[in-house]
Amino acid sequence: MFIIVGLGNPGQDYEDTRHNTGRLVTGYFLKMFSFPVMVKSAKYQALVSLGKVKKEKVMVLFPETFMNKSGASLASLITSKKKAETLIVIHDDLDLPLGKIKISFNRGTGGHRGVLSIVKKIGTEAFVRIRVGISPVSPSGKIKKPLGDKEVEKHILGKWKPKEEDLMKKASKKIALVLEILVTEGRDKATMFANSD
Repeated sequence: MFIIVGLGNPGQDYEDTRHNTGRLVTGYFLKMFSFPVMVKSAKYQALVSLGKVKKEKVMVLFPETFMNKSGASLASLITSKKKAETLIVIHDDLDLPLGKIKISFNRGTGGHRGVLSIVKKIGTEAFVRIRVGISPVSPSGKIKKPLGDKEVEKHILGKWKPKEEDLMKKASKKIALVLEILVTEGRDKATMFANSD
């Protein structure tokens, strides 16, 4: 069984913020593959839905802890390195331009607190991450990453602008297909597809 985790913060205040990108794009995947409505699980401290992609069983989780404690939802699920290889974590990434997708496996956390919490709880970095860019871009296509703690916080906790929402819809569609390939055909094919424009 594959476990897909859409990172974000719980509660309406955070619903449409850039930091909730993991939840946003995973929600699109849930609709595309007609997963059941998510239910609260006290055991996993998360909203959970179980479904299938073709013949593969998939569990989707939205941790109900705050971002920097996301690992608590996975502590009892990912108990070995072998199980970690079935884990797919989707999260926002300030080092990528808005809407850009990158797959990482067995790589550092990039300073993302949600990912750091997961690594600490499960004891390995050997899982798949789908990184979704949230940094603004100049007209020439150059990334304009916010600088300084206050600016970073303001940006990641800020709401989507209409043009950004359009880009994220396109990214969500692509990520849903990336997830389908990951689950049914493996990491290499999914990475090739994710990196194609």
